[in-house]
Amino acid sequence: MAENLLKRPYPEDDEAANKRSRSNNGSPRPTTPSQQTGGKPDISAAVAAAKARAEEIKKRLAKPATAAPPATSSSAPVSASDRIAQLKARVAAATSRSKELAQTKPAVPSPPVYQDDFGRARGGLDIGLHPALQENFQSDRLNKGKQDQLKKKQEEQKKAQLDLSGPSLEELKANPYFDTSISVKNASGKGRVTRQLVFNQQGKYIAQAAALRRQAQLEDMKKRIAERARQAGIDEDLDTEKAFLVPKPPEIEWWDEGLVDGSSYDVIDNPRNLKIDTPDSIITIYIQHPVLIEPPQEKIVPAAKPMFLTAKEQAKLRRQRRMADLKEKQAKIRLGLEPPPPPKVKKSNLMRVLGEQAIQDPTAVEARVNREIAERKETHEEANEERKLTKEERVEKLEKQQTEDAAKGIHVRVYKIDSLANGKHRFQVQKNAEQHALTGVCIMHPRFNLVVVEGGEHSIRAYDKLMQNRVKWQEMEAHSSVREGNKEAQAKWLDAEDENGELKDLSANRCDLIFSGEEKRRAFRKWLGARVCETDAQARDVLSRARMDSFWTVAKNWKKDDF
Repeated sequence: MAENLLKRPYPEDDEAANKRSRSNNGSPRPTTPSQQTGGKPDISAAVAAAKARAEEIKKRLAKPATAAPPATSSSAPVSASDRIAQLKARVAAATSRSKELAQTKPAVPSPPVYQDDFGRARGGLDIGLHPALQENFQSDRLNKGKQDQLKKKQEEQKKAQLDLSGPSLEELKANPYFDTSISVKNASGKGRVTRQLVFNQQGKYIAQAAALRRQAQLEDMKKRIAERARQAGIDEDLDTEKAFLVPKPPEIEWWDEGLVDGSSYDVIDNPRNLKIDTPDSIITIYIQHPVLIEPPQEKIVPAAKPMFLTAKEQAKLRRQRRMADLKEKQAKIRLGLEPPPPPKVKKSNLMRVLGEQAIQDPTAVEARVNREIAERKETHEEANEERKLTKEERVEKLEKQQTEDAAKGIHVRVYKIDSLANGKHRFQVQKNAEQHALTGVCIMHPRFNLVVVEGGEHSIRAYDKLMQNRVKWQEMEAHSSVREGNKEAQAKWLDAEDENGELKDLSANRCDLIFSGEEKRRAFRKWLGARVCETDAQARDVLSRARMDSFWTVAKNWKKDDF
């Protein structure tokens, strides 16, 4: 404000000077001596006047400015120095009030300013927190300090409470469960008894190794004895005897356990031991209706066949059917639903159908007739091919027929074959079983071979014809792989050649049907193929999974002269 008073107005613009000299209340500003003269301003006089005004302002500021100066009338002019004095008085009053408030309010410490190694402030522009946030910051620091002090006190209390020392001697003796045989020194954990050195006697581990070698020799000897027994047929005879042993009957049958109060039939002499009229008897006044089961024989009852017609009756029906079809076709042609068929020209009627054309050009007419005959034949053959089933449809139809055949009842056949050294016989046995959807297994043994098959009636009948009529069991020929020099590894008793390199003699080879019957359901899930079994135990194991191990005993005791 003081600097504005020292500025002189622009002399060339009187109108602008007049506007600046006006005050807020419209009174004109007083003119300076330089303005009145209009000449060169007096700088020394202006500086002296400014200093005088400054001294006057300092004196006014030194006095207590408690009240505002009295308001002047609107007509009296107010100078610039008076306005400056009034403004400074207001600023001084405001600063005095803020100091008083600051003295009454406690000072809040400013948060620390963190600096890096170079002295630069981090976290903003080196500006402290807002006063509203400083109180929260200070309270958080105080709470954190209290929590640290509490944690230290708790840790000190825990250390004081934790006693790692063991029980004293008096406490141990006062315990009623204390074992007096244990020394007090060891029980308290203050001492330790040294262990004595125990040395192994000379030859201890040598004896253990010798015992292990003797055990291995015994196991090897048992294996050799078992192999010799298998070759001699001792184990087979023992198994046969065990298979025919009749078990001892039980003391009481399971269906009588609920009617007899006892573990044997000896107590039935006393009527009190019979549970017939007692309340806990299984016999009651209620009638139990069993579930009705469809009789199995109805599945195999053949369908009723239609009555057969004589040749004349069949011809008459055919003639009537063809006549009806021809009349229907003629009616469609008359109505225009179908085009009329072209004339059927043959060599026998070409002169009657194509009279004039045949006379004029007989060669062309004959060629035309031959062409039409070939077209009719081709059309006929195409129609036949269209009616034929595809390969997939034929397979599906065959599977459907085999499934329906098996649904009528499962038939079982068991064959005993002396030798299957001929690879062709093995292939026929396996391939025909797969093609007829039969399940079962072919067991090949050094003494004989056993074939067990099961399936529908039609499939079993066809397989039975193969095994007993079609296959020539006396024929012998080398396998194709053997003839080509690529002999596959197999058992010696399955080789087509003997020790001398000659083909084996199968003149006495035969196939016998040792069992034929029916069963409720299939015992095998699929055709297992050929299984090579060196011993009877292996063969029984394969058959026992289907609960048919008894067939092996029957086959061993089968004699060729039985039938």
